[in-house]
Amino acid sequence: MTSRELTEMMQRSSVDCHKALVREYGRYVYAIVYNKLRGCGTNEDIEECVSDVFAALFMKCEYDMSSENDIKYLIGTIAKRKAIDSFRSLTARGSHISETDEDDMRELASDFSVDEHVDLSELRRVLLDKIDELGEPDSTILIQKFYYNRNSSEIAESVSMTATAVRQRCSRAMDKLRSKLTEVGIGR
Repeated sequence: MTSRELTEMMQRSSVDCHKALVREYGRYVYAIVYNKLRGCGTNEDIEECVSDVFAALFMKCEYDMSSENDIKYLIGTIAKRKAIDSFRSLTARGSHISETDEDDMRELASDFSVDEHVDLSELRRVLLDKIDELGEPDSTILIQKFYYNRNSSEIAESVSMTATAVRQRCSRAMDKLRSKLTEVGIGR
């Protein structure tokens, strides 16, 4: 559905337009919101966020639908932003942050740097690629140790090795990883 089709439908009947949007993009929005909130929110929180997404979309539809673009990109952006806002709100409540801390958190959120986020994402991607290049069981050992924070005994059970062997493999894998990262220009 394009913005033009949406505008035409909105002019005919706003209720039908809203129903069509929810019918066509409801699952898409739910999937985005669910992926952001599944670790911290209840089903009610997820459904409330989905409703907020469509409310924001309907407000946007009433004021500005001048482009010829596919509406899916706009919906995806609104869904991601609303889900992130809900995530922040839910995790703040869960951590029992005081109101003064909440004000400080809002100031920090406004300092969000897209460039830094992209750089960190790229760094993570390169790091995971280099870990994957180490092969098995080294890649599994490193992922288990540093991403899932497991100790050598727990890792040993999952890779059918002794804890001592896991520690040795981990040490050697870290040395290999350092050299691989140095080759691509990533160092401390």
